[in-house]
Amino acid sequence: MAPTFRALTAAFTAGLLLQACAQAPEEPPASPQIDPADITLNLPDQQACDCLAEEPVSVSFLEKGYIELANGNHSEAVEYFNRYNRTETSRTADWEAELAIAFVRSLATGPLFDADAARKSYRDLRTENWQSMELHVQTQLARQALENFLGAEQQRRELRAQNKQLQDDLAKREEALKRLRELTLGRTGSAQ
Repeated sequence: MAPTFRALTAAFTAGLLLQACAQAPEEPPASPQIDPADITLNLPDQQACDCLAEEPVSVSFLEKGYIELANGNHSEAVEYFNRYNRTETSRTADWEAELAIAFVRSLATGPLFDADAARKSYRDLRTENWQSMELHVQTQLARQALENFLGAEQQRRELRAQNKQLQDDLAKREEALKRLRELTLGRTGSAQ
Protein backbone atom coordinates (compact mmCIF):
# COMPACT_ATOMS: atom_id res chain seq x y z
CA MET A 1 0.00 0.00 0.00
CA ALA A 2 2.80 2.28 0.69
CA PRO A 3 4.01 2.37 -2.89
CA THR A 4 0.51 3.22 -4.14
CA PHE A 5 0.16 6.06 -1.70
CA ARG A 6 3.52 7.43 -2.73
CA ALA A 7 2.69 7.11 -6.37
CA LEU A 8 -0.63 8.82 -5.84
CA THR A 9 0.98 11.68 -3.91
CA ALA A 10 3.63 12.09 -6.59
CA ALA A 11 1.02 12.14 -9.34
CA PHE A 12 -1.07 14.70 -7.44
CA THR A 13 1.96 16.94 -6.85
CA ALA A 14 2.97 16.71 -10.50
CA GLY A 15 -0.53 17.67 -11.55
CA LEU A 16 -0.44 20.74 -9.31
CA LEU A 17 2.91 21.75 -10.72
CA LEU A 18 1.71 21.37 -14.27
CA GLN A 19 -1.39 23.40 -13.54
CA ALA A 20 0.68 26.19 -11.91
CA CYS A 21 3.07 26.32 -14.81
CA ALA A 22 0.34 26.55 -17.41
CA GLN A 23 0.39 29.83 -19.22
CA ALA A 24 -2.17 32.47 -18.33
CA PRO A 25 -4.03 34.15 -21.18
CA GLU A 26 -2.17 37.15 -22.56
CA GLU A 27 -5.16 39.55 -22.53
CA PRO A 28 -7.76 39.71 -19.84
CA PRO A 29 -11.22 39.00 -21.05
CA ALA A 30 -12.95 42.12 -22.39
CA SER A 31 -15.39 43.70 -19.98
CA PRO A 32 -18.76 44.64 -21.32
CA GLN A 33 -19.06 48.28 -22.47
CA ILE A 34 -21.32 50.42 -20.24
CA ASP A 35 -23.11 53.47 -21.59
CA PRO A 36 -22.84 56.37 -19.06
CA ALA A 37 -26.48 57.24 -19.74
CA ASP A 38 -27.46 53.83 -18.34
CA ILE A 39 -25.87 54.58 -14.94
CA THR A 40 -28.40 55.49 -12.31
CA LEU A 41 -27.01 57.21 -9.23
CA ASN A 42 -28.77 57.04 -5.94
CA LEU A 43 -29.15 60.83 -5.70
CA PRO A 44 -32.31 62.90 -5.33
CA ASP A 45 -33.76 64.34 -8.50
CA GLN A 46 -32.25 67.75 -9.22
CA GLN A 47 -35.55 69.07 -10.52
CA ALA A 48 -37.51 68.33 -7.35
CA CYS A 49 -35.38 70.43 -4.97
CA ASP A 50 -37.37 72.20 -2.28
CA CYS A 51 -34.38 74.37 -1.42
CA LEU A 52 -35.02 77.88 -0.20
CA ALA A 53 -33.16 80.64 -1.92
CA GLU A 54 -30.84 82.59 0.34
CA GLU A 55 -32.59 85.61 1.70
CA PRO A 56 -30.70 88.88 1.41
CA VAL A 57 -29.21 90.01 4.68
CA SER A 58 -31.33 92.71 6.24
CA VAL A 59 -29.29 95.66 7.39
CA SER A 60 -30.89 97.82 10.05
CA PHE A 61 -30.71 101.60 10.12
CA LEU A 62 -28.25 101.26 13.01
CA GLU A 63 -25.88 99.17 10.88
CA LYS A 64 -26.34 101.51 7.90
CA GLY A 65 -25.44 104.39 10.21
CA TYR A 66 -22.24 102.69 11.29
CA ILE A 67 -21.41 101.93 7.64
CA GLU A 68 -21.87 105.62 6.75
CA LEU A 69 -19.78 106.60 9.77
CA ALA A 70 -17.00 104.25 8.67
CA ASN A 71 -17.12 105.90 5.24
CA GLY A 72 -16.71 109.33 6.84
CA ASN A 73 -20.29 110.48 6.21
CA HIS A 74 -21.09 111.74 9.70
CA SER A 75 -24.30 113.63 8.88
CA GLU A 76 -25.76 110.66 6.99
CA ALA A 77 -24.79 108.39 9.86
CA VAL A 78 -26.68 110.57 12.34
CA GLU A 79 -29.70 110.52 10.02
CA TYR A 80 -29.67 106.70 10.03
CA PHE A 81 -29.27 106.61 13.81
CA ASN A 82 -32.26 108.94 14.16
CA ARG A 83 -34.29 106.72 11.79
CA TYR A 84 -33.34 103.69 13.85
CA ASN A 85 -34.53 105.51 16.96
CA ARG A 86 -37.87 106.38 15.31
CA THR A 87 -38.58 102.98 13.76
CA GLU A 88 -37.60 100.71 16.65
CA THR A 89 -39.76 100.68 19.75
CA SER A 90 -37.51 99.08 22.35
CA ARG A 91 -35.58 100.93 25.02
CA THR A 92 -32.44 99.13 23.84
CA ALA A 93 -32.85 100.60 20.34
CA ASP A 94 -33.37 104.08 21.81
CA TRP A 95 -30.26 103.69 23.94
CA GLU A 96 -28.20 102.41 21.01
CA ALA A 97 -29.28 105.27 18.75
CA GLU A 98 -28.58 107.92 21.40
CA LEU A 99 -25.20 106.35 22.14
CA ALA A 100 -24.28 106.26 18.44
CA ILE A 101 -25.13 109.96 18.08
CA ALA A 102 -23.10 110.80 21.19
CA PHE A 103 -20.24 108.82 19.68
CA VAL A 104 -20.40 110.85 16.44
CA ARG A 105 -20.29 114.05 18.50
CA SER A 106 -17.18 112.80 20.32
CA LEU A 107 -15.14 112.45 17.13
CA ALA A 108 -12.77 115.40 17.18
CA THR A 109 -12.01 115.14 13.47
CA GLY A 110 -15.68 115.07 12.47
CA PRO A 111 -17.81 118.02 11.38
CA LEU A 112 -20.33 117.37 14.17
CA PHE A 113 -17.76 117.43 16.99
CA ASP A 114 -19.26 118.75 20.23
CA ALA A 115 -17.35 117.42 23.22
CA ASP A 116 -19.69 118.97 25.79
CA ALA A 117 -22.83 117.52 24.16
CA ALA A 118 -21.17 114.10 23.76
CA ARG A 119 -20.03 114.11 27.38
CA LYS A 120 -23.47 115.15 28.69
CA SER A 121 -25.33 112.61 26.49
CA TYR A 122 -23.05 109.77 27.51
CA ARG A 123 -23.23 110.65 31.19
CA ASP A 124 -27.03 110.46 30.96
CA LEU A 125 -26.84 107.14 29.10
CA ARG A 126 -24.46 105.66 31.69
CA THR A 127 -27.09 106.01 34.39
CA GLU A 128 -29.32 103.47 32.64
CA ASN A 129 -28.95 99.73 33.08
CA TRP A 130 -27.26 99.08 29.75
CA GLN A 131 -25.54 95.93 31.05
CA SER A 132 -28.85 94.04 30.88
CA MET A 133 -29.43 95.01 27.23
CA GLU A 134 -28.42 92.92 24.23
CA LEU A 135 -26.36 95.54 22.44
CA HIS A 136 -25.18 95.44 18.85
CA VAL A 137 -21.44 94.70 18.60
CA GLN A 138 -20.68 98.10 17.08
CA THR A 139 -22.68 99.79 19.84
CA GLN A 140 -20.53 97.99 22.40
CA LEU A 141 -17.40 99.32 20.68
CA ALA A 142 -18.85 102.84 20.53
CA ARG A 143 -19.74 102.64 24.24
CA GLN A 144 -16.19 101.63 25.11
CA ALA A 145 -14.82 104.44 22.96
CA LEU A 146 -17.10 106.93 24.72
CA GLU A 147 -15.97 105.58 28.08
CA ASN A 148 -12.37 106.20 27.01
CA PHE A 149 -13.35 109.65 25.69
CA LEU A 150 -14.93 110.54 29.03
CA GLY A 151 -11.85 109.36 30.90
CA ALA A 152 -9.56 111.35 28.62
CA GLU A 153 -11.75 114.46 28.94
CA GLN A 154 -11.69 114.15 32.74
CA GLN A 155 -7.93 113.76 32.71
CA ARG A 156 -7.59 116.77 30.38
CA ARG A 157 -9.69 118.94 32.72
CA GLU A 158 -7.64 117.84 35.72
CA LEU A 159 -4.39 118.58 33.88
CA ARG A 160 -5.66 122.03 32.87
CA ALA A 161 -6.61 122.77 36.48
CA GLN A 162 -3.17 121.60 37.65
CA ASN A 163 -1.51 123.65 34.93
CA LYS A 164 -3.43 126.75 35.96
CA GLN A 165 -2.49 126.19 39.61
CA LEU A 166 1.18 125.76 38.65
CA GLN A 167 1.07 128.92 36.52
CA ASP A 168 -0.46 130.85 39.44
CA ASP A 169 2.21 129.52 41.81
CA LEU A 170 4.95 130.38 39.33
CA ALA A 171 3.59 133.93 38.92
CA LYS A 172 3.54 134.36 42.73
CA ARG A 173 7.11 133.10 43.04
CA GLU A 174 8.31 135.34 40.25
CA GLU A 175 6.60 138.30 41.97
CA ALA A 176 8.27 137.34 45.26
CA LEU A 177 11.67 137.06 43.60
CA LYS A 178 11.16 140.43 41.93
CA ARG A 179 10.35 142.08 45.30
CA LEU A 180 13.30 140.34 46.90
CA ARG A 181 15.62 141.69 44.17
CA GLU A 182 14.17 145.15 44.58
CA LEU A 183 14.67 145.00 48.32
CA THR A 184 18.18 143.63 47.94
CA LEU A 185 19.11 146.09 45.24
CA GLY A 186 17.35 148.94 47.05
CA ARG A 187 19.37 148.38 50.21
CA THR A 188 22.54 147.94 48.27
CA GLY A 189 21.82 151.14 46.36
CA SER A 190 21.02 153.15 49.54
CA ALA A 191 24.12 151.85 51.36
CA GLN A 192 26.41 153.42 48.79
